Amino acid sequence: MSTIQRDQLFRASCLSLLVTSLSFGIRAGMLDKLGVDFQLDKAQLASIASVAFLGFPIAVVIGGFIVDIIGMKKLLVLAFLLHLAGIILTIFAGGYWTLMISTLCIGLANGTVEAACNPLVASLYTTEKTTKLTHFHLWFPGGIVIGSLIVLLFDKLGLSWQIQVGVMLLPTVIYGYLFSKLDFPVTERVAAGVSTAGMYKALANPLFIFMFILMFGTAITELFTGQWIGVLLKNVTENAILLLALTNGVIVLGRAFAKPILRAITPQALLFVSAVLSAMGLYMLGHFEGTAVFAGAVIFGAGVCFFWPTMLGFVNTNIPATGALGLNLMGGAGMFAVSVYTIFMGDFYKSLEASASSPIEAGRAILNATLVIPVVLIVAFGALVLFMKSRNKAEPLAEVTV
Repeated sequence: MSTIQRDQLFRASCLSLLVTSLSFGIRAGMLDKLGVDFQLDKAQLASIASVAFLGFPIAVVIGGFIVDIIGMKKLLVLAFLLHLAGIILTIFAGGYWTLMISTLCIGLANGTVEAACNPLVASLYTTEKTTKLTHFHLWFPGGIVIGSLIVLLFDKLGLSWQIQVGVMLLPTVIYGYLFSKLDFPVTERVAAGVSTAGMYKALANPLFIFMFILMFGTAITELFTGQWIGVLLKNVTENAILLLALTNGVIVLGRAFAKPILRAITPQALLFVSAVLSAMGLYMLGHFEGTAVFAGAVIFGAGVCFFWPTMLGFVNTNIPATGALGLNLMGGAGMFAVSVYTIFMGDFYKSLEASASSPIEAGRAILNATLVIPVVLIVAFGALVLFMKSRNKAEPLAEVTV
């Protein structure tokens, strides 16, 4: 480990995740423009958006199976090449199918980043995994905020969506260069000498299976709503894209204070509170108007803030033998669920828009349908809190500072 520059690897990882999140933020802000420029309906836009979520689980699951074999560095070089190809293809897209292909490339790149960087962070910070994974994942909402503001600024300046997408080229080139120059550790499972058979046995643990299933709900609640909020609420407020920026700004702030929060509350209790706040915020977004919608966005942001990194940190801390594959199966499950849900809701939105007496009703109907998910999560995470208490695991799980 003497040649491993831990902090530089962590910063480069954050930059690669920034590119991933910029792709979400910028694409969420330009979905309507793509529809106008290429004459695409809501179902087609949903299909394009869903491909990014579909490419992600494909890459993250394949990456999970091979990262221990080929190493994290090679995966991140591949992520760089896929990001580069996806950005360039998007800029020069000519219609539905070229947008689908370019979005797939970006989705594969995003999944490859997650496949390599989650085990990398866990390997670099073995005694504070949940905190550092949360700090790492701060850059996902951070990039969405930046991307949303770029969309707003460039729209005001009259600049095209192609230029907005081109902004992602600079951080992509920088992270590709940084990773090419740095040495990498082996994954934590390899370093600990846990066998492949031992890893697969750990994946059959009922607690892992339970968390794997719940990852569907946490990911849909956070990412589907975030990706589509500008479309769903465009008739409720003139600044729907600001709702996206506000929500993710709250997430950035919350994740920045992950260490003191996780010292005060166990990860399983934090997941329960997150589900309650997510349900409250989603209800407000679906029922309120005017300024109250922005209050709903704040509460919703506080709710989804810790979902993704805490789910990963909880699994890797409590079932460490699952290793990089366990982390990546969790991420793949989440993104796959979002992909399927986005396609389904795109068709649902199209039918609602045609039948609703007001466009507002269609967007709110989607949000109210999605509200069922965090309500179910409240019950599930409540059960998790009780289960972990029965195992005498009430203390914060991974908060020893190194």
